[in-house]
Amino acid sequence: MAKRLNKRAALFCALVLAVTLFCPPVRAQGQDTVYLISLEGEINPSLVSSMKLAFADASRAKAKLIILEIDTYGGRVDSSDSIKTLIYDSAIPVHAYVKKAISGGTYAALACDRIYMHPGATLGAVEPVTSDGQPVTDEKTLSVIEGQLRAMAERHGRDPSIASAMVRKEVAVPDLVEAGKILTLTAKTALAVGYSEGTVSGYEEIPALSGITSPDFHRFVESWSLKLAATLTNPVIAALLLTVGLSALIIELLTPGFGVPGSIALVAFALYFGGHIFIGFARSEYLILFALGLVLLAAEIFTAGFGILGASGLLCIGGSLVLSAPSLTMGLVTLAVSLAASVVVLLVAFRFLRKSPLWNKLVLQDNETKERGYVGPRDLRGYIGAQGVALTPLKPGGSVQVGEDRLDALSQGPYLTAGTEVVVTGVSSGSVIVSEK
Repeated sequence: MAKRLNKRAALFCALVLAVTLFCPPVRAQGQDTVYLISLEGEINPSLVSSMKLAFADASRAKAKLIILEIDTYGGRVDSSDSIKTLIYDSAIPVHAYVKKAISGGTYAALACDRIYMHPGATLGAVEPVTSDGQPVTDEKTLSVIEGQLRAMAERHGRDPSIASAMVRKEVAVPDLVEAGKILTLTAKTALAVGYSEGTVSGYEEIPALSGITSPDFHRFVESWSLKLAATLTNPVIAALLLTVGLSALIIELLTPGFGVPGSIALVAFALYFGGHIFIGFARSEYLILFALGLVLLAAEIFTAGFGILGASGLLCIGGSLVLSAPSLTMGLVTLAVSLAASVVVLLVAFRFLRKSPLWNKLVLQDNETKERGYVGPRDLRGYIGAQGVALTPLKPGGSVQVGEDRLDALSQGPYLTAGTEVVVTGVSSGSVIVSEK
């Protein structure tokens, strides 16, 4: 009887476990998941990585709607285009809730299926600018951006000339903007010209306008690892990591053994490459190139002088650091700034290092003078041309008798047996060089 009860209890537990594992949790009846994703701050590759994770989460949650909260002054053109593509490829409808959509923010808003604007929000000013804030005058670049913005507008039945006026100053739209000014729409104007579907005071109002009466809101929250990677790829932080890494690496190469500087260098470079690989800037090949550079530098230490191994190692390390940056220009600038800062750090470090006990291990402090008991090798040049006899076999080292003096000798040529008559032809490090007479 007890065995039968035990079997029934085990069967019941197995059934409960199966239901827990294989049956999805039940939502409140009639509720539909609405996913909230924030697009704020500078638009860069880091934000693109965050957006990809957010859209993937929304897809796994089987969301009925994605609300994209846009509050940005824009950023990189390539990153804005990546976000546009991400929105286009979404199987879930994406509605924009605009607080501020300038430049790249407008790019993202026009890609959405619908646009809703907060009172006082702005949309427009997509004129591309250079890194120093100057307007881009390259016709090819302007044409591409204008064409894409017009295509996004036409896709949802919006007036494409308004999109052109957001990119080019020379485009005028009657009753909206005159030639010579870039167009930026307010919430009221955008609604009037068909560039928004409505003005709302909060995202909570949007699901009802889309036919979702009982929304279950879920907000995407970035993981700590993504936030850390975004911080590490910030240009200022990246330059700081490279400065610390390069300075510590040089100090490690100049000191015997492997110690604290080497450990600091490894940590700094690991953080630099780790953040850039996580975000998607760098690839594993760049890390391999960096490791190859370190191996070549280490090999150079065991060879005389500074040659092709050292130069190749430095090129590999520099190339890997530049290639891992978001762009070639940013990589070169970051490396140049880091090298300059490393010089300053090394000058300061060695100034303080000279006052520490470690300096005595790096640099010989004592002079080898006669007063201290140091005696240099005897001057044997007076024996050149003299004749003698090998006292021991010369293989090639041994001893010879020259006159009344017994001298250390090196054979210049083949093996010489004891008793061979020799002649002194030179001197080397306290020994005479001899050859058979």
